[in-house]
Order: sequence, then C-alpha cells, then structure tokens
Amino acid sequence: MARSPVLTVRCIAIAFFVLQIAFSPMMVMASDADPEQDFCVADLASGTVVNGLVCKSPAAVTANDFVFHGLANPGNTKNAAGSSVTPAFAAQFPGLNTLGISMARLDFAQGGLVPPHTHPRATEILFVVEGSLLVGFVSTNNQLFATTVNKGDVFVFPRGLLHFELNVGKGQATAIAALNSQNPGVQAQAAALFGSGISDVVLEKAFGLSEKAVEHIKAKFAA
Repeated sequence: MARSPVLTVRCIAIAFFVLQIAFSPMMVMASDADPEQDFCVADLASGTVVNGLVCKSPAAVTANDFVFHGLANPGNTKNAAGSSVTPAFAAQFPGLNTLGISMARLDFAQGGLVPPHTHPRATEILFVVEGSLLVGFVSTNNQLFATTVNKGDVFVFPRGLLHFELNVGKGQATAIAALNSQNPGVQAQAAALFGSGISDVVLEKAFGLSEKAVEHIKAKFAA
C-alpha cells in the first residue's frame, strides 16, 4: 500500500524534530547558559553548591556590586615566571555572575612568561596595553600559531586550546584579557602533569623520560 503524501510529510517533520532535539544540547552547552533575569550578583558567602554561584537577594544589590577595582594596579611579578595574572571572574567580581563574561590583567617583568595553559570554558581575546609579547596557541593538530604582538594589538586564543604569553620586549609589559565565561577555568599544563600526583610510570612513558628526570621535575611542583 502506497503511503499518503500527508503521512510522508509528517514523518519528515517528526524526523527533523528528533534531530533538533538530539543536537540542541550541543548548541546549548557551547558557552555559559543565557541569563534568565536582569542580573544575579553572586552571594559569595553562600555555602550552596550549584553550577555557577548563588544569587543574593535583589533587594541587597547596589551599584557597587557592578564595579571592580582589582585591575587598577600592577600585579606582583617577582616570582619564578616573572608574571602576574589578576582575574576579574565571578568569584572576584560578583556582578559578573550569569553574564558569561570576565576579564584579567596580565603583568610581565622583562622576560616574564605566563606558562602554557588552557581555559576549558572560554575563548580569550588579549589586548596589549604596553610592551611586546610573543603569544601563541597550539591546535588539536599540533600546529603552532605564534606571533609577536605590540602595544595596541589584539590576539585571540580559541576556547580550550593550549596557549602562552612571553614578554620579548626591553621592559615591562601589560595586557588585558577578556573571556566569554564568568568562570573560564585555568589549567596550567606543567603543574597539571607534574604536580597532580600522576603516576611516575605514566609520565616516563608519555615523555620518554627516566625515573630520575620525572622525580626531578615533580620536585619543582611539589608545593
């Protein structure tokens, strides 16, 4: 028996709807969830754990909740890396909660480095305020995209990809980063590999290192 044209159209419509349902979670999870109210200033004193931060009562919100002064001053670069990252994420700037954005200030001593790291939940765009930086990221095909950016330049690091910034100028350098997540996450690769307690055998085989070499590197990240 031949199918009715109406039935065929209905079958196609149902199949299309099922495909939409199947793929919609991927689209929804592409970035922070959209806010469902004007604002949700984080209640940092709350002990409740949710996917994000609990809102404080709107009646307790003031204009000061939407101001952050933490990026005004340079960070301390007197450390082994010669760099400092001052975040303005929701945990530091409660007014960002649910808004899907954040910032950070990067300060570099001469030769300072922000070591290779990833932001699993955000794309980062970097604006050079002062100095010259060698910046780059590595694609999932292990292709390096690196260049030198100078005062006034902008560079973008795709979400989740390994990237770094190195001061190659003759003095100090400063940059401002913007990220499309209120909590982009930061995972420093060297510390994650050698400071997390991963088995020595795993690291020896992964990097072709001797047991002594692995222990030597691990000691640097013991803290």
